[in-house]
Order: sequence, then C-alpha cells, then structure tokens
Amino acid sequence: MFRALVVDKDETGATQAAVRNVDERDLPEGDVTVAVEWSTLNYKDGLCMGSGGGMVRAWPHVPGIDFAGVVDSSDDPRYRPGDRVVLTGWRVGESRWGGYAEKARVRADWLVPLPAGLSTRESMAVGTAGFTAMLSLMALEAHGLTPDMGEVLVTGAAGGVGSVAVALLAARGYAVAAVTGRPETEAYLRDLGASRIVPRSDLAETVKKPLESEIWAGCIDNVGGAMLARVLGQMKSDCSVAAVGLAGGADLPAKVTPFILRGVNLLGINSVMVPYAERVVAWERIQAELPMAKLEAMVRECGLADLPELGRAILQGGVQGRVVVDVRR
Repeated sequence: MFRALVVDKDETGATQAAVRNVDERDLPEGDVTVAVEWSTLNYKDGLCMGSGGGMVRAWPHVPGIDFAGVVDSSDDPRYRPGDRVVLTGWRVGESRWGGYAEKARVRADWLVPLPAGLSTRESMAVGTAGFTAMLSLMALEAHGLTPDMGEVLVTGAAGGVGSVAVALLAARGYAVAAVTGRPETEAYLRDLGASRIVPRSDLAETVKKPLESEIWAGCIDNVGGAMLARVLGQMKSDCSVAAVGLAGGADLPAKVTPFILRGVNLLGINSVMVPYAERVVAWERIQAELPMAKLEAMVRECGLADLPELGRAILQGGVQGRVVVDVRR
C-alpha cells in the first residue's frame, strides 16, 4: 500500500479529492515503477482536482502532471532500480495516474534520466513550468534570438512558466520586460532578473492598428487572447513569439499584417509530446543555465493534504512562483 491524493466523483457528479491508501496492484500498466519523491502544482492539476475534474475521464484518479523520484523496479534495460528520473507531459496526471502519490508506474519512453547535479526536489522546482520555459527559449534561439537584439517580453511573468522564463532569460544575458497585473510582484520579478515591469493594463486593450512601434526582440507569452494579438503588432521585424498559454483566452483577435509585413513568427510550444532527445537537451540546459538560487527564492513546499486548497488557489490566479509537493508527507 502507498499514499496518494485520489480524486473521485460521486453519484451526483461532484468531485472530491482526499489522501488515501492505494494498493500497488491498482497502478496502471507500464514498464517502470518509480518511488516518487517530489511533484509540483500546475494549472492543469488545479483543473483535475477541481469541480468536474478537468481533463479526467476515468475515476478514481490520481493527478500530478509531473514527478521526480527513484526507479523502484523496471522491465526496461534503460532503467535500473536506484536510477533518478524525471517525468513531464505525456498526459500523465490527466488521462493516466500521475505524480501525487508515493508510487507511479509509467512507460519507460516517457522518463528522462535526471542530469547529474540536479536533485529530485530541484527538478520539480523546475517542473513542467520550467521545462516549458526552457523549450520556449530554445525555440526563440533556434529562430535567431540573441541578447544583443533588444528586450524580450514575458507575459504572465509572476506565474510558474513566467517566473522561470524571467530567470532563464536574465541568466542568459537578455534584457527582460515582465508583464504582470499584480503590482505587489514587482520586487519579486526584479529579483528574478527583470529589468523592466510592464503593467498588464498597458497590453490588455485591443487596438485597431495592426502594427505599432517595434519594441520587442522576442516574447514568451503565457496569456494568449487580446494580449498576444497586441504583442504581435509590437514585435520587431523577423522576430518571434513563443506561445505557451491561454490564460487570457483561446481566441486570437489579430491581423495577418505582422506576419506579412514584418516577418514575425508565432511559435507554438507543446511541452506534452516533446521527443525524448529534445527533452534530454532541455533538462541538460536547465541544469547548466538556470540559477538555482533564484529558483529557490520562488519555491514553497507542501504535502499531499495541502493540494486541494492550493488547487483552488491556482485556478484563481492566487499562486505566485512554484509549489513543490513532498509526496512523502
């Protein structure tokens, strides 16, 4: 038996999340069983724990879209008991049982060996949010972004992806402009490395002009919607936006003008189905480039029993930075 946060649905259709003892025989099929040490809190986790169960289709369910731990047993020669591993994506925690448990069983292809020098706790301080931020930076740099080109904008900067994006960009020598609607986060964002704070209200309004003055050399956008449309019209020629979120809505009320007259690139970042080789590169770069002292400043810990309340908070925009989950308490 092991402890897990289990979400279940009653006869009325209401969902409830509670810590329970689970039999290891109930774990899903897979090649590798992992003794989970740390997980994290993400927006998707909040959805899966909340009313209606988000993307969950089968009950009972164990959320947690990422985790890190030590291999307990393996039927795949690539992994041996005692190996430290990390998992993000592949719809684990959504369509399959995830990391909010002391044990998880998954396919070997979904795991990545943890880079030397990165602890399981640190990897979950990074988590899916930080992994997505690194993928965004890699995509922007693959399309020509360099620090000498000018300011890089990060929208939704006080959230999980945005916080790590600010820290990563600043560590690489980029001038970072951080967008936030919460004035109380200004000091936090400057500590992470932001050189300028942009009030959300400055970009929230849709304008009729399809093109404005060229301001940004790059952008990591967590918001989407009207704000993304506005940012596209402010991009410098031949520069790119990495789109990673839709907190501001899935619609894009934009013109094609920035793409045609300025050659702006809109790069979609899908962190869920990233190929193995690209995952390895991303985690190696995270270990080498992300300032862990900066990361630690944005991290707080919780246990399994704290997750339902924190899940409600993250859906309401009430969680700043990163939350790591010690599944052993």
